[in-house]
Amino acid sequence: MKKIPLYLVLVLGALISVGPYLMTLNGAFKSKQEILTSEPWALPVNPVFSNFSEVWSRYDFATFVVNSVIVAVAVTIGQLVFSTLAAYAFARLDFPGRDQLFWAYIATLMVPQIVTLVPTFIIVRELGLVDTHIGLILPFVFGFLMPYGVFLVRQYFKTIPESIEHAARIDGAGTFTILWRVMVPMAKPILGTLAIISFVNTWNNLLWPLIITHSESTRVITRGIAQMQSQFNQEYHLILAASTMALLPLVAVFLAFQRHIVRSIALSGMK
Repeated sequence: MKKIPLYLVLVLGALISVGPYLMTLNGAFKSKQEILTSEPWALPVNPVFSNFSEVWSRYDFATFVVNSVIVAVAVTIGQLVFSTLAAYAFARLDFPGRDQLFWAYIATLMVPQIVTLVPTFIIVRELGLVDTHIGLILPFVFGFLMPYGVFLVRQYFKTIPESIEHAARIDGAGTFTILWRVMVPMAKPILGTLAIISFVNTWNNLLWPLIITHSESTRVITRGIAQMQSQFNQEYHLILAASTMALLPLVAVFLAFQRHIVRSIALSGMK
């Protein structure tokens, strides 16, 4: 009985968090007339399924999805590889200025992305990568604009007992062998968490694609939905249908990796 107020607060918080997504899903099945005349939370009187097919037929939505998948997967893989390498160096390798360099790198988390946006754009422009997939991917794949991954994996590596690594060295394993055959398998939960964070952040990123791309062939899903809002601001039923389809890959990724998040939290206190 004492926990009932706590559960009520948690349920209320969950409803507040999920509410916008439910309203988006609800509005995606309303007609243009109904969405302008009914209350946002009212259920559709006659659910309309043609909104989704109309989005695919009127706009090059398939290209938006493919571009988003390419960029999000490439950034996620790059984040996993380079964050793991850097995290292992900061956690296990001993070199002069290691801790100072790590905290200087992590201090960039306090710098708003908008501050580095113009210098990053100038670098990409000088490399001739404007309006290309590489231009969308490169600033994020090495962790320049997303340093959180290095911090996350490094802190997890610090919780792994050093005795395991010493035992591997006694057996003749080198640094890279220890990293890929010992540390990485043990860090699968945190790497799964990092994969979700990287994929979701890249999939939802609008500011950088808005600046770096201008053609249909490189337009990602967030850029495409923003274009629909600016040109067809009265067709909210199509915008909500497109937003609903944009949410589906994120739900699939979360369902695929959610157990890794739970494991990373459960194992973070291992000594």
